[in-house]
Amino acid sequence: MHLLSRLAAFYLEAKGNKWFRYFATFCRIGLALGFIPSGIVKIMGDRFTALPSNHPLGHYFDALHLTGYYYTFIGAGQLITAVLLLIPRTALLGALMAFPIILNICVLVYALRFEGTRITTLMLLANIYLLCWYFDRIKYILPFRQADLGMQEYTPGSNKFPFKFFGLVIAIIAAVIIGNHFLYNIRPGNSAEECSNGCAGNSNPEACTHFCDCIYVQGKPLDVCVAEYEKASGR
Repeated sequence: MHLLSRLAAFYLEAKGNKWFRYFATFCRIGLALGFIPSGIVKIMGDRFTALPSNHPLGHYFDALHLTGYYYTFIGAGQLITAVLLLIPRTALLGALMAFPIILNICVLVYALRFEGTRITTLMLLANIYLLCWYFDRIKYILPFRQADLGMQEYTPGSNKFPFKFFGLVIAIIAAVIIGNHFLYNIRPGNSAEECSNGCAGNSNPEACTHFCDCIYVQGKPLDVCVAEYEKASGR
């Protein structure tokens, strides 16, 4: 069977299964709850996090906070997206709006080695699941011939619990959590104390201490501090 036809058959089967539908609802609510607090903070005009200004991400949020009504605009966009996600009839529009937002956040936190890479990665994956869930409604804007998809109207099917699918979900979550732990040889942490506390288990504690000082005392850019750390470590 053609690959697209097989995927279409699996999709139709999933759309008729209540467990996949429950998971889509869970993803909608989870994404919405992730956007609401950050949106409210921005609309209120408050600084988004308690990260110190010399933290790499703190630099970014300080600059963002000083952009005036653009900062408020971002918050309003996040709140609108959250509301759309919570309403079943507008959930697709919410998922489409959420994707560029969470993708941008995910790339940002990975680029700056932020400790929150795990949760943002899971939020991005939840968003991708929602876009797949609503494939029957967005397929018309995708570069596929409808005949190749073999899509038919789905009907309620078996409600058997999809152990393989949720086993894969658990495996992906575990891979994200464990993989992020080994992703970088050093991170700035969320504070100077957290950064320095991690130096005890570092392969080069002295270079690690210098890295923390470079970030939080000297306030140098992350790439400069990483380069100095790797040079001191002989990498």
